[in-house]
Amino acid sequence: MTDEELMRAVCNGEQFAYQTIVKQHLTSISHYAFRILGNQKDSEDITQETFLKLWINAEKWQPEKAKLSTWLHRIAHNLCIDYLRKHGSIQTLENIEEGEDSIENLRDWQESHEISETRTQQDQILKNAINNLPENQRSALALCHYSGFSHKDAAAIMNVSVKALESAITRAKRSLRKQLRDTNNNKGEDTTASSPHM
Repeated sequence: MTDEELMRAVCNGEQFAYQTIVKQHLTSISHYAFRILGNQKDSEDITQETFLKLWINAEKWQPEKAKLSTWLHRIAHNLCIDYLRKHGSIQTLENIEEGEDSIENLRDWQESHEISETRTQQDQILKNAINNLPENQRSALALCHYSGFSHKDAAAIMNVSVKALESAITRAKRSLRKQLRDTNNNKGEDTTASSPHM
C-alpha cells in the first residue's frame, strides 16, 4: 500500500494501516527525537505522542504538500520544541568564532583517530558536542546528516527558509569542529606546540 492508501485507511479507523505506518517510521522518528532531546525516556514520550497525533489528525495530512515522513518529522520537531520550551532547555544562538572551515563529513573526525577501543569514547564526545549546540543547529544536523532529508524538506519540517537551514548547518559544523579540537587539546595532545590562536 502507498502512504496515501495507508493514511486513507487510518482516517477510516483501520488499526492495521496505523500499525504499518508506525512500523515504517518508528525508528527514524525516535532517533530524531533522541538527537534533539538527548535522553531515552523523553524521546520515547515524544515518539509516542507523534504517532498519537498521527492517529488523531490523519485527515490533516496533505500529500500534495509534503511526504508522510516529512509531515511526521514536522510533528515530532514541534513536539520537541514545545518540550524544550516548557522545560527551559532551548539555547539561544551563540556567537561562534569565524574562520573555521565547515566539516565536510561529521564522521571524518571519528575516522581520523584510532578506531578500536576508543570508538565508544569518541562517539560519546561527538554526542556531547552535538548536545551542546543550540536546538535549531541540532535539528538541522539531525534531519540532514542523520535522517537524510533534503535541505528543502528539512527546512519545511523546521518551518524556516532553506537559507536559514543552511546557515544553521554551517554554524553547527563550525562549532562542532571547534569543540572537538578543544576536547583533543584538553586531553593533552601536544597542546603547547599546536594550540591555535583565536
